[in-house]
Amino acid sequence: MWQLYVFSVLAGLFGANGIPHFVKGISGEKHPTPFGRSSSAATNVVWGWLNFVVAGICLYWSHFHSHLLRAFALVMAGALIIGLILASAWSKHSQHNK
Repeated sequence: MWQLYVFSVLAGLFGANGIPHFVKGISGEKHPTPFGRSSSAATNVVWGWLNFVVAGICLYWSHFHSHLLRAFALVMAGALIIGLILASAWSKHSQHNK
């Protein structure tokens, strides 16, 4: 049962983290990744895609099939957690650039 909790939350974290990278990348914009502060659009597409792949693997490892509602809630909790962390980090970052 621990796999459900850990891997479902991780799936939410990685999945939500992949969204801004993928969107910035397909929009042709540079955005920071672990590979650099101003990573290219192509790097962001790949990094976002890798986050989605890891999220999918985590969800598979969570054995969510027998606990769909609980897994969904945990994935959403993970997405909320990373969303709040990123919102806080980027709002501080944008304040420094004003």
